[in-house]
Amino acid sequence: MSVLKKLAGETALYGLSSILGRSISFVLVFLYTAIFQPGQTAIQIKLYAVIGLLQIIYTVGLDASYFRFSFRERDKQQDYYNLTMSAMLVTSLILSGLLVLFAKPLIAFLNYPGQEQFLVWTAGILALDAVVYIPFARLRLEKRVKKFVFARVASIVINVGLNFFFLLVCPGIAAGKYLLFLQPLIADFYDPTIGIGYVFIANLIASAATYVLLWREVVQFRFRWDWAVLRRMLDYGYPIMLMGLAGSVNLLTDRLVLERFLPEGFYPGRTAEDALGIYGNCYKLSIFMSLAIQAFRYAADPFFFSRTDDKNAPKVFADVMHWFIIACVLIWIGVSLNLDFIGTFFRKEIYREGLGVVPILLLGNLFLGVYYNLSVWFKLTDKTGYGTLITGIGAVSTLVLNILLIPVLGYTGSALAFLASCALMAVICYVLGEKYFPVPYSLVSAVGYIGSAGLLIYLSSLVQIPNLWLAVPFHLLLFLLYFVCIVVVERNTLLPKRWRKPTLATASPTTSTAEKGTDPASAVGEGSFEDEVIH
Repeated sequence: MSVLKKLAGETALYGLSSILGRSISFVLVFLYTAIFQPGQTAIQIKLYAVIGLLQIIYTVGLDASYFRFSFRERDKQQDYYNLTMSAMLVTSLILSGLLVLFAKPLIAFLNYPGQEQFLVWTAGILALDAVVYIPFARLRLEKRVKKFVFARVASIVINVGLNFFFLLVCPGIAAGKYLLFLQPLIADFYDPTIGIGYVFIANLIASAATYVLLWREVVQFRFRWDWAVLRRMLDYGYPIMLMGLAGSVNLLTDRLVLERFLPEGFYPGRTAEDALGIYGNCYKLSIFMSLAIQAFRYAADPFFFSRTDDKNAPKVFADVMHWFIIACVLIWIGVSLNLDFIGTFFRKEIYREGLGVVPILLLGNLFLGVYYNLSVWFKLTDKTGYGTLITGIGAVSTLVLNILLIPVLGYTGSALAFLASCALMAVICYVLGEKYFPVPYSLVSAVGYIGSAGLLIYLSSLVQIPNLWLAVPFHLLLFLLYFVCIVVVERNTLLPKRWRKPTLATASPTTSTAEKGTDPASAVGEGSFEDEVIH
């Protein structure tokens, strides 16, 4: 349990940066929806989907390679740092240069002709973020969590502050509402016609500021090029890149194709751009589940790799999965039961039309988190090609289901397509993992928690309480009752000894292994785990 507490502690610290940062940036959802109509936010939603897709290509899987090779040869960590940063710098300059060069035809392909400056800013964001990703990875590798948290949160605070400055302060000054003496200064750089484009400008400035926050790690970098070593790193990393690319397609397909396949007039009085704006902003409410998954991944990647030679690793991984599912189920219930309250933060009522997709998206993200947990087997056994295959299947299924379901169900079809593909990836990964790297996961508890939570959310949705003063306490009571049920079920781990369920007396020290029975986890650890891992 001490190992799990250590992982939980690191996850909490990484989660602090995500929770604080995302909570701050979450305010932007309500800022954008208060200022802009859904159709005006459509280009920002689509281009940020493109950013999420291209970020995977920019990194070329080298972040995972940096972890793997640095753990193998600890005395060469600086060499791998220099080489990885150099490779990222070169690829970023090339790819962003191509985006800038072909900005006009590319933005026209996305159905936003004449807005190529948006794509130029996007190219700058991608290049800056890709290169600085390796200094952040180094902080994780060296377990310098506090600096990681500080840099992440500070960067997000800068981004959010600039959003408020460009979208609220500058328009107010320009309109003569306050601080009139600053009007000449504001007139020198503020252009109200840019509108939603200031979201990209704020992000670009914040990305550049990150280099100042990580200046020590940046100045330690020395350009280095060793094609032989880089090729070995790419051989390990490119399947992970393909896996990440397919995963991003799985995550972002809905926002990329919704406009194209939504029939005209599907939502009365709403254009396809309106539908994308509504769906895209409601999608951001699933951020609460994404926070937990992202925080877990920051801590889990170094944790999993560091336990390569641990014979008890399979049992530990099973325990990690168990508690991960419990945490995610609580988030799923907590958000889904309180959507009527959360929706009031959308000042424009039009955005509340899409709140029904949020529980579906949260469950999809839960299964995605389960898949990330399960993926440890092909990362530790260097069978990353399977990861590419699984996420490729997920991406294809997402695309096909979006094409089939959007014309029938609108953006609800997009949400269901995402859920189905994430669940499919988790199932395939589990089945293959049992063959190549058995881990004693508890399917009964996983199905029990997810199923019972889904039933509670569904039954709660049947009880409509228009009065928020009554609805919020009722939903809070349901959440607390479910939480108490978890404590009762998990009392042998969570509660003091006097409150635990009585257990059979442990076997005497003289009892043989055969008499006591062999622990399945130990058997796995002593058998296939050691055989499969490549040291």
